[in-house]
Amino acid sequence: MKVLFDLQYLNVASTGIKTYMVELAKGFRKYPHPEIEFIFTHEPDEQLKDESFKGPQSKIQRLNYHLDYFRWKEFQLPDLVKKYKPDVLICPDFVSPAASLPCRRLTIIHDAFFWQMPQNYPRWWRKYFLSLIKKGLKEQTEIITTTEYSKKSLLENLGDDFPISVIYQCPKSLKSPSELGVFSKLNLEKQGYYLHIGTFDKRKQLLLLTNAFAEFVKQTGSDKKLLLVGGPGQSDQMNDFPKVEALIQELGLEEQVLIPGYLSDGEIKSLYEGAFAYVFPSENEGFGIPIPEAMGFGLPVIHSDQKALMEVAGGAGLPFQTGNQQDLLEKMILLEQDSALRQSLSEKGKIRSADFSPQKFVEAFHQIILKSGS
Repeated sequence: MKVLFDLQYLNVASTGIKTYMVELAKGFRKYPHPEIEFIFTHEPDEQLKDESFKGPQSKIQRLNYHLDYFRWKEFQLPDLVKKYKPDVLICPDFVSPAASLPCRRLTIIHDAFFWQMPQNYPRWWRKYFLSLIKKGLKEQTEIITTTEYSKKSLLENLGDDFPISVIYQCPKSLKSPSELGVFSKLNLEKQGYYLHIGTFDKRKQLLLLTNAFAEFVKQTGSDKKLLLVGGPGQSDQMNDFPKVEALIQELGLEEQVLIPGYLSDGEIKSLYEGAFAYVFPSENEGFGIPIPEAMGFGLPVIHSDQKALMEVAGGAGLPFQTGNQQDLLEKMILLEQDSALRQSLSEKGKIRSADFSPQKFVEAFHQIILKSGS
């Protein structure tokens, strides 16, 4: 069976979708199946290096990107289908070609944010992108999503015209050597900081976390720090970075709440290895990669009780009521004071993280590919 894997979007992908595409491509090569031949539209490493549409852009540059993306999905990708004659086309970025194709389609729709949180997107862009998604849902399509929560959300917004399957993804494989210099670079002590990694999207609730941490320091006198690693939100509507930065200054916490931007894989690995705990207060996630990632390093994880995060944590995290600053504060204090709880969460987390291995991720795709061909 021949499978064509669309990797075009890696030239702009960030955070979760980038990790999904890269790890799946690596997995297809590391765990081959004797009955499946994979063809990649692009070499992953080369596509990641393409800087054509990355970084700050003018309106003209953004328009050029959308035109490039449209050309790819509606003309170039269908041409590759004609060329390679695959049995299955995998599109991991929500959108499959609107053109009729002679093969089955596995379209990955990671979450239902476009329907659930319209306020976070430019109106014209959201309308355009939703039209692309819907036009590509045709013929022999099966939707793949990341959690049962996302599946339920997609059924509510797309209906049940096409089957939806859940495949748990794996976190990023941090194979780079640890870069211990990050501790002196950021003036950190091991076990001396809470960690959060991700963009400053509004839904990540980093303002809430910063306020809760300020109260935590006030009530406990702790000298621990809060490390918020990552870059701005993906649009003006979604970006809380300036607000978090201003709040830190207002609270006088410039020395205790650190926002170092993006860091290297080796630095991220060191930060996971040295953190006291991971905090994930997001109000909405389709999956929540940092949970199994942090748990794999043995970190206790405090997370909101948002449904996808509860599903992924599987009882191995310490949940608080989503959006409730006081509850988050109480969980941080509890974790600080209860060493037995920290040890228990660490042990449970390591066990839970094994459910999100690269091999399981890939083998779940193998099963669906072969099932669709039976």
